[in-house]
Amino acid sequence: MAVYLPPPESLSTGIGGLPYKDPEAACDAVLSVFTEFPYVPLLPNRGFLENIVINDSEKLPGRVLEGEKLTVDRRCDLSLEMEQIYLDYIEGNFAPYSVGTAYASGLYSFLKRSFPIVYGIKCQVTGPVTFGMQVVDADKRPIYYDSQFADVLSKMLALRARWYEHELKETTGVKNTLILLNEPYLASLGSSVVPIDMDSVRSGWDDIVSLVEGSIGIHCCSNTDWGFLFSLGPAVVSFDAYTTSKEILLYRDELLAYMESGGVVAWGIVPAEWRVFSNETTDSLYERYLAIRSEVTSYIPENLFDAQSLITPSCGIRFANEPQSIEIMKAAAEISRRIRSKRT
Repeated sequence: MAVYLPPPESLSTGIGGLPYKDPEAACDAVLSVFTEFPYVPLLPNRGFLENIVINDSEKLPGRVLEGEKLTVDRRCDLSLEMEQIYLDYIEGNFAPYSVGTAYASGLYSFLKRSFPIVYGIKCQVTGPVTFGMQVVDADKRPIYYDSQFADVLSKMLALRARWYEHELKETTGVKNTLILLNEPYLASLGSSVVPIDMDSVRSGWDDIVSLVEGSIGIHCCSNTDWGFLFSLGPAVVSFDAYTTSKEILLYRDELLAYMESGGVVAWGIVPAEWRVFSNETTDSLYERYLAIRSEVTSYIPENLFDAQSLITPSCGIRFANEPQSIEIMKAAAEISRRIRSKRT
């Protein structure tokens, strides 16, 4: 089970991606809106290397980058590369798993900033399921379906996550860090078309949790087996509440037990896509969130619900321009402000 965060009391934060190409401007935007719980922006529009999966692939055994495609070459002997990852994992040697500046420009701009007293800082790492399902070998077979690759991936990404939290704490001095695993492929749990083995998911999760010292959560922007995700005990379960709140609320007993134990739910009530967001207002989204809150607090105490909730956009913001992305973030911050003011 992950280390839980202090109750965030319905603070707001973001998910990851922003449409910016200038990392300094992206950090300015994040820090101006999410003053208490800022996050490290991912900037995929800057280039291929800053895309999800690619930005965490530097230590992938057999990695081949050709144009804008990442594959694994299994024709050569990968045993030494894999053994090194296992050894580093056992020894907790995370320093070699730092991220290069070409893969995370937002991070290095973020680390230059000074931070007053804030609740915490959040960043993102690709989860092993999503990583392993998106990267294929020469036969176009996802490497996650290879049990050895699935095992080494979780340890490689655990080392990356451990490096992130260490760097954030050492550089900023902030006490609370949250590493959020981007795991959209967990939507395939229970699927017969794209089968994902739950035992493998749990084993990979346990590998990461055992190495990371601070808080670690999961973001899945599509419907999944929410009861299973709650059972993993992540510090935060982050999801698209705008479109999938009905589905997650079917797991009322699991949701109650999770929040009572100290788990936090990040309600992605603000659409991250401008085309959808532009048909809403902050008032309409606030009312939408209040409807969810009203339903959940019919069986969860209001104080508990508000204490163990975060307000966020539904996903990373990519399908918007820069001013539009700020509007989306500000809507999440305003909904948070209104909820928090209700409690005082």
